[in-house]
Amino acid sequence: MLGGDLEWFTTLAETENVSAAADRLHLAQPTLSRMLARLEKRLGTPLFDRHGKRIRLNEYGRLYYEHARRARAELLAGEQAVADRINPTKGVVRLSFLHSFGSHLAPQLIGEFRRGSGRIHFTLFQGAAEVITRQVLDGEADLALVSPRPSEPGIGWRTLLNQPLVLAVPADHRLAGQRQIHLTELADTEFVTMHAGFGMRRIFDELCAAAGMRPHITFESSDLVTVSGLVAAGLGVALVPAEEPVPPGLAVVPLADAGASRDVGLIWSATAGPSEAVRRFRDFAADWAARRQAR
Repeated sequence: MLGGDLEWFTTLAETENVSAAADRLHLAQPTLSRMLARLEKRLGTPLFDRHGKRIRLNEYGRLYYEHARRARAELLAGEQAVADRINPTKGVVRLSFLHSFGSHLAPQLIGEFRRGSGRIHFTLFQGAAEVITRQVLDGEADLALVSPRPSEPGIGWRTLLNQPLVLAVPADHRLAGQRQIHLTELADTEFVTMHAGFGMRRIFDELCAAAGMRPHITFESSDLVTVSGLVAAGLGVALVPAEEPVPPGLAVVPLADAGASRDVGLIWSATAGPSEAVRRFRDFAADWAARRQAR
């Protein structure tokens, strides 16, 4: 399977719809169907289960797709490496980051970097910590802004900043205005949290375990803005990074628990060689962190 084959097969696998894949690839549906038939004949097995007009990857298709996806990422990285060698002042950085970094951290880093490296472009993706860590390991992203530090092997890490965590409560809550609080004082309190797989949820679970408490979770979300909105509506309390200013309808109480903070950092594959554009942005982020810590 060569580069062009990788493109059509992975597109078909991701859409699981011949019509949609053909439109995206600018191919006629019969042409795409014949290409799939030839591939399945060569491999000696169907890769999809047919359900009327819908198709779904079977166990052989899923296995083949994982290899094809990684191969496509490697080819794209190779093309970018050649482009960077031809013109090191240009290039693309594929940057993934948590949703909560989309309002400030990611734009700030990219904006300051591009003021000195305006010809380097970015492709951006937002998602859960587990998702974007897997993207880096699979070669689908060059760098990612995450928190906390991933535990998976093969990941490089650079701490950029440390954010204290606070308890967000409705502005008229009985705890509003309290100087500080321990999680053990919240055993009977209803919590709003992130979904499993998000960095803040991992930190929340670890802090609760360290405090020896089993939290009563009433709502889960994939976005910290939504978490804050649910808290402001009186639907629970939440652990959130300390921010200024405090969103309307909320009050925050400092946490007295040890480790009530989150490290925010940049990750990359420890086994893949970075392109010149990626190396320059990674070095810039390290310098940015050092300047911030020196203030």
